[in-house]
This record gives sequence, structure tokens and C-alpha cells, in this order.
Amino acid sequence: QVQLVESGGGLVQDGGSLRLSCAASGRTFSTYAMGWFRQAPGKEREFVAAINRSGGTTYYADSVKDRGTISRDNSKSTVYLHMSSLKPEDTAVYYCAAAILGGTLVNTRAYDYWGQGTQVTVSS
Repeated sequence: QVQLVESGGGLVQDGGSLRLSCAASGRTFSTYAMGWFRQAPGKEREFVAAINRSGGTTYYADSVKDRGTISRDNSKSTVYLHMSSLKPEDTAVYYCAAAILGGTLVNTRAYDYWGQGTQVTVSS
């Protein structure tokens, strides 16, 4: 079992930045990959970024590739998502997720555990 708790969301102005955190507990953190997804009202959950177990490989959606950075601190069992140049279309609930067996990390089906989500609202 893995428990995930996101934090760091809130209201940000257009062009601003923020850092989301996701603290994990349960299974040894360094043994699984992590991802960030987001879901806007009326839309499907979409991939944002992912990182492998060691932190050496990262993946990004085209929509955030030049504005987002995913990282992890295995000593703190925490994964981060830093996003800059935020736009109103980035407004969504952001979820972190754990992929125990790995797989295609851009796909929600690769993930076994999900956090409760944190709201990010970008005002224009």
C-alpha cells in the first residue's frame, strides 16, 4: 500500500509559478515511479509529468514541457512539480500517482495509487 498526499496548490496569477509536493508513505519510495496528472472541470484526467524510480529519467506532456520540472527526493519520500509561466488553461486539480510496476507512465493505467488532488487556479 502507498498513501499519497499532495500540497502546494492555490490561486496564482497568470504568468506566475508554483511548486506542488506529494508526500508518500507505505512502500519504500525509491522502488516505484511517480507521475503528475491534472483534471479540469468537464475534461478527462491528463498526463503532466512523470519520473522514474531513481529520478534519472523524466517525461513531460507537450503542454508543460518548457514550463514544468518534475523531481523527487527519495530521502524525503516526496515528488515535486514546479511549474512556471502559468496560464489560465493550467487551472485544474492536480494529482500525484504511484506506478509500482512501471509501464507506460504517460498513461493513467500504469498507476496503482492516487492522491486526493490539490486545486490549482490561475487567474487572468
